[in-house]
Amino acid sequence: MAEEKITEVSIYTDGACSGNPGPGGYGVILLSGPNRKELSGGEAETTNNRMELLAAIVGLSALKRRCAVTLYSDSKYVVDMVEQGWLARWRANGWKRNRTEAAKNIDLLERLWELLQAHQVKFIWVRGHADNALNNRCDELAVAAAARFAKKK
Repeated sequence: MAEEKITEVSIYTDGACSGNPGPGGYGVILLSGPNRKELSGGEAETTNNRMELLAAIVGLSALKRRCAVTLYSDSKYVVDMVEQGWLARWRANGWKRNRTEAAKNIDLLERLWELLQAHQVKFIWVRGHADNALNNRCDELAVAAAARFAKKK
């Protein structure tokens, strides 16, 4: 039986927050071959880290089957959490960062963990507000979404 070829996908993500906490948004771009999809959304009262995490979750959740994903983010928090093994360690320790301090955003961390089990994912950090056009577009999407939620307050 032939092994099914796994689809390669690039996902660019960004989160934004007006105040911290405050109205926030996320932007996501998915790329696979000639296909491109942009997603955005947000919340009326949130934090920047929640929006950065949610961007990654939304991007990975949009995939219909197991994929090999390269996920680009300007959030050292999100990238290092996965690539340096913090997420796995926090999960193994009952979502504690150390003996006394609970991890924040456990609801999102659990969702991200499940998605990481469903796909082959490599996180890559990119400098925000620099020369990466796709990251800059994600920032535009995130800021616009945050502004929409600010108006709803």
